[in-house]
Amino acid sequence: MSDENSLTSTVEAARGGDAGAWNSLVERYLPLVMSVAGRYRLSPDESADVSQTLWLRLVEHLDQIREPRALPGWIVTTTRNEAFRLLKSRNRTLPVDPLGDWEPYGEDDTELDVRLLEAERHQALREGLDELPPRQRRLLLLLLADPPLSYDQISRQLGIPKGSIGPTRARCLEQLRRTEALRPFVSMTASVATRR
Repeated sequence: MSDENSLTSTVEAARGGDAGAWNSLVERYLPLVMSVAGRYRLSPDESADVSQTLWLRLVEHLDQIREPRALPGWIVTTTRNEAFRLLKSRNRTLPVDPLGDWEPYGEDDTELDVRLLEAERHQALREGLDELPPRQRRLLLLLLADPPLSYDQISRQLGIPKGSIGPTRARCLEQLRRTEALRPFVSMTASVATRR
């Protein structure tokens, strides 16, 4: 019997549930699977995962393979796709021991919460500044400059009298507190202050 006829009869038998035929397919194509997986520099465990997934996919799709001679190409393509999928998921996951003490990034939850809240406030402040008219935004940013600018320097840059910088700053800050972006933080701070 020719190799092509042998493959066709083995695939047909495996479709029919013949465990020996299935084992014959695995034995015949396992080196091909491992060779393709090896091109992606996967760990032995990852290569084994790719192989397991490939054989599962073959069981699911064996009835759909009309031409048994196309099986090696299907195996190569599916193995390659599974290796890519595994590599992509590797970059998105962080292995964690569910029974161990796990602290994200080496921090306790309180510190992480504080840092997240701080980042959220900074983002809200940037968005609030964007809501202000350009002249008011520029004044507040100049007042926050590092190293600090003198009122004389700010007066020259904005073309406003030095004595009006303080009152204008107060009006700008009040308008900033009323922006859509900062309103939730201002009301939250006010409610905390009233509870004290």
